[in-house]
Amino acid sequence: MKLLHVFSQRLYLRIWLAVVVGVAVLTLCVAWAWKIAEEQRAQNSTTPPSREMVMRGPDGNVLVEGRGTRVPGSPGDGVSFEIAGADGKAYELWLAPREWREGRPPPRDGVVAFWLRPPFGFLWMLGLVGIAVIVGVFPIIRRLLKRLENLQRGVKRFGEGDLSVRVPELGHDEVADLAHQFNAAAARIETLMTSHKSLLANASHELRSPLTRIRMGLEFMGNDPASARAKAEIQRNISELDQLVDEILLASRLDTREVDVGTVESIDLIGLAAEECARIEAELDVRTDGPLDVQGISKLLRRAVRNLLENARRYSQGEIMLTLEKKDHAVEIRVEDHGPGVPREQRERIFEKFYRLPGASERSGGVGLGLSLVRSIAERHGGTVRCEDRRDGRSGASFVIKLPLA
Repeated sequence: MKLLHVFSQRLYLRIWLAVVVGVAVLTLCVAWAWKIAEEQRAQNSTTPPSREMVMRGPDGNVLVEGRGTRVPGSPGDGVSFEIAGADGKAYELWLAPREWREGRPPPRDGVVAFWLRPPFGFLWMLGLVGIAVIVGVFPIIRRLLKRLENLQRGVKRFGEGDLSVRVPELGHDEVADLAHQFNAAAARIETLMTSHKSLLANASHELRSPLTRIRMGLEFMGNDPASARAKAEIQRNISELDQLVDEILLASRLDTREVDVGTVESIDLIGLAAEECARIEAELDVRTDGPLDVQGISKLLRRAVRNLLENARRYSQGEIMLTLEKKDHAVEIRVEDHGPGVPREQRERIFEKFYRLPGASERSGGVGLGLSLVRSIAERHGGTVRCEDRRDGRSGASFVIKLPLA
């Protein structure tokens, strides 16, 4: 089964196998046709035709005269004729093998002569030709399809988000043209995405100026009771808009690998988690002895932990628990709440940009960038994030960030 699986995933092996089967079938067909031809020839030569034969002596006198018939036999044994003489007697004429007449030594044993006599000599030659074809076409097929495998790997990496990937354009055939078309399309898409990210980042940055002016204008408003409620509502909306702009700006910077988003340093996760838990009064459970240090960007990891805690506080109807646990060569940051939980079919989609669960309003559920930022930050540090059920089986959700230890 494993061998069949390998053949099903390798196009060059399937093509090579097709060539092998074709050569084998051709060899069998030719051998079968040769066998039939030999049998037919043998049947026709059981009663070979006779011919008039005359043997003369040195003086020109006729020694034997009559009808001679060739005796069937192998060429390696020489040629024999039976002659029925005119005097009623039977004579035998034997001619030595050609090797003897040409001064070459005769075969040493009957085995060599057996393998060389028809049809075995032809079959050996046909088999050697077939083996040569099978062995010779493999590197050719492998070389041709190697370019398709390179193209396959390039398309896979491009689909995983590496927009800078390009494939070699070798040759002038259909595969080279396909590689050229892929590179051209990838370059256009990368240019469009770069332009889009730049536009988004610049727009988010420029939005900060009018927000700052609006906030300053509110400070000059009167403090009379009539305008206090309106002023508080405007302040709340400005804060939400400012947070949205900050999240959009950070998301666009994280999507661009070339942008510097901070200095990589050793971070004490226990201290970081304790500070964030104290900020929203969440419980902290450290299930390991000794420090938990990771290499990363402090402000990004703090942002990821804060987003998970604030998301839990937004939906939780009870206490929030943050657990730090060491597993193998990684550390897991687990945030558990007592909210309604996340449906199993939505646990991947909630990490998409601007996606909110059905029924969540902007006031209660944000704009759908918080969990997307958590995934981007985790991947930026070589880690992962997932959503699952609580380990104790109670209602609620559990979000787990897994990061490699320093």
